[in-house]
Order: sequence, then structure tokens, then C-alpha cells
Amino acid sequence: MTTSSRDLKIISRDTWGARPWQGTPDTVPPAKRTEFYVHYDGAHPITRTGYAIVRAIEAVHIGQGWSGVGYNFVVDQAGNIYEGRGWNLQGAHCPGHNISAIGVQIAIGGDQEPTAAALSACRALYEEANRRFGRTLTKHGHRDGFATACPGAKLYAWVKDGMPAGGYKPAPNPGGALPGGTGPDLARYQVTINGLQYGYGAKGAHVTKVGQALVKRGFGTHYTSGPGPVWTDADTRNYAAFQRSLGLKGKAADGVPGEDSLKKLLGTPPGKVTAKPAPPFPGADQFGPGRTNSHINLLGQQLVKKGFAKHYTSGPGPKWSDADRKNLRDFQLSRPELRGDADGLPGPKTWKALFS
Repeated sequence: MTTSSRDLKIISRDTWGARPWQGTPDTVPPAKRTEFYVHYDGAHPITRTGYAIVRAIEAVHIGQGWSGVGYNFVVDQAGNIYEGRGWNLQGAHCPGHNISAIGVQIAIGGDQEPTAAALSACRALYEEANRRFGRTLTKHGHRDGFATACPGAKLYAWVKDGMPAGGYKPAPNPGGALPGGTGPDLARYQVTINGLQYGYGAKGAHVTKVGQALVKRGFGTHYTSGPGPVWTDADTRNYAAFQRSLGLKGKAADGVPGEDSLKKLLGTPPGKVTAKPAPPFPGADQFGPGRTNSHINLLGQQLVKKGFAKHYTSGPGPKWSDADRKNLRDFQLSRPELRGDADGLPGPKTWKALFS
């Protein structure tokens, strides 16, 4: 039987024994809520029951330096709903979506089957969110917004099937279990550099080498064991922290290695290097204030790949902006042979260096 929003019974933080907030999260105006994100607990099955589930999540999240439970709500297999951040507080469950989204963890892990009661409770939370915020929120699994295996193949299939509840039958798996998944929903979180794969589905000594280098640089806080030869959520989160330390933002800091960031981490990335010729320099008159063309977009994309994107707040795009100039100048200043021409406008020498 489907649980409706009128039937919701939410176990409060006080009831399940939450610790005081370690710094109260910000309040989010209802008008900013537009999404609903579903999560799971990770690679290992959940064996705890009752209040112990949400208390264990709280301990992990506080240990990561968060204010408390990062999800807005947690749902157990019995269909109990536990308050985390609740309806009004900013979550800590999906970078870039913590304000816009209500995040709900269904407390399963690994290949556990979600129960009909858990799915019904989650669906009821979704319906109540729509009612409270006066709009139909878009439905997402965690991997839609971040490079992660979460919410697992089974819950992700359920979300993509529209989150049906009551008499639920598992939908076909759209992406495959990890590690080793090759579905289209995971392919965008994979990259091949010098013939070696990084991101989800990646395995091998080169993955271990990345993890060891992250630890050496001080970006290993998300490892609870390892690093090892299989790419996990911990690798993604640690690599994203490393990317942010380089000044990368947004999609440029999604935890998936790029050629330039990997070179900065490892020196010379392993694998076979195939040189690519630089595209022909289109001419200095194609760049600067008032110019709009594909060459500007190409330049911006290459700056992002090289790790010189800190001045972009959006884009890059085909219209020349002061952010393009500042990022290109940073790149020029980073190269001794270009410093004498570091005006933020490309010439043949800068163009060749940018695409080398």
C-alpha cells in the first residue's frame, strides 16, 4: 500500500537522540527547493536497525567536519523516517545541490533490496515535499549530480522508473553495478588518459598510484582503508578536494581526473602518451572585448583542462569575458617563456603552449 504524505510520521532529532548541531546549517527559503535526491549508504549492506542507523550516519558526518547528519531525512527498511536536516535546513549530501535539493538516504548498501515499506516512505516524502514547496520537484539519484556509485544500481533504477511505490517490482538496471559498470549514466564519470582509465569502472595499479599520491599531498581524508586498485567514492571525493586546491570549481572539480590535474599530482601520468598537434592559431583578431566565436570557447575549455579556471563563475563560452583574460594571464604567468607577453590575450606562442 502506498504511503501518502498525509500519513507521514517523522521521528524527530530529539527522539532518535541527535547530538547538538556542530554549527547550525543555513536555512533555505522554500522557493529555492526544486529537486529531490535519493541516496544509499555505500558499498556494504546495512546491518543496524532502528535509531542506531541514523546515529551511525551522524557519527560519520560529524567526523567529516559536518554540522550533523547531511541528509534531510533517512528512511530505514521498516519504513521509519528519521529527521536529519529536515525541510528547512541546507543539506550536505550532494555538492552543488545542497540548497536546491531535499536529500533522502534509504538505509541500504551494497546489493541489498529496498523494501516496499522503505520505497513507500521515500515516495511519501517526495509527495510531501511537492506539497510544501508548491511545485513538482525533479527526481534524481545521487550520481546524477556527483561522480559516485550512489544510490546503487537498484535504487537508481527505481528513481529512473519514476519512484513507484506500493507493489513495487525492481526495474531493469540502467547502469550496472560497480566496480566495472559501463552504463551511460556512469560513462560521464570515466576518462581515459594515456590509455588508462580513471573514475568509476577503473581498476589497476595506476588507480592505487593516484590514491597514494593524494594521501601524500594531504588529500586522503575520505579513505577508511587503502587506497587500493579499484576506484571508489573515496577516490572521487579526495580527488575533488585536490582539484579545488588547484582553484578549480564546479564541473572542473567533479573528482574525475583531467590531464593537467593528473600531471600536477603525479608528474608524468603513467601509460602511453600520444602527442596531439595544436590546432592552428586563428589569429589575434578573434579574441578580446566584443568578440564571440568558437575559438574563444575552445580556448576557455583548454584553460579548464589545464587547471586555470578560477575566474570563471560560469562557462566558459563563446563570448569573450574578463574571466577569459584573467585565466589566460594566469596561464601565461605560469610559463617562464610566456611571462614577457602576459597580457591575457593569446598569440601564436601562447596558443601552442596552451594546447601542448
